[in-house]
Amino acid sequence: MSWPRRIAALLALTAVLSGCASVPTSGERLPGELIAGRLSVRVEATQAAAARVMNAGFELEGDGRLGRLSLATPLGTMLAQIRWSPGSAVLVTPQQTTPYADLDTLTSELMGESVPVAALFDWLRGRPWPGAPTEAAGDASEPGFRQLGWRVSLGSFGEALVVARRERAPTVTVRAKLDTP
Repeated sequence: MSWPRRIAALLALTAVLSGCASVPTSGERLPGELIAGRLSVRVEATQAAAARVMNAGFELEGDGRLGRLSLATPLGTMLAQIRWSPGSAVLVTPQQTTPYADLDTLTSELMGESVPVAALFDWLRGRPWPGAPTEAAGDASEPGFRQLGWRVSLGSFGEALVVARRERAPTVTVRAKLDTP
């Protein structure tokens, strides 16, 4: 290969790799357990909007007050990171950092509907979030509970799968397949 072609190939490779830049992450470890796995969020279609689906690997750490949710492609390239603390939330992508007033506003902007990330810490552990009233739902074959207008199904919890479905329209379904140690 000639030198001009090698330089052109190197420049093309550099351009491709810079397009795969990852989101800078904070190296600090947050208190609490790290929960990781694969996440799927689906917002059903309405008359005003088409259905929206997001699939990603995830790492969730911290708690409802102070935390971080990292989202990555199946190959491990960081798609986005959501960081929150009292009174603020930030969405960090390879292209930009966007501040939000709170976590609900951020998830509404990102998915078109709010997703209760603070409650996910407990839901993914198979229990209701202590920050809101709850009621039992389901039976022995499909145990679960209702909280915040969502039905959390734990029928496959033994296989590390949790499904939460918002019961009002538009329906939002969050499926999390947890990594097992």
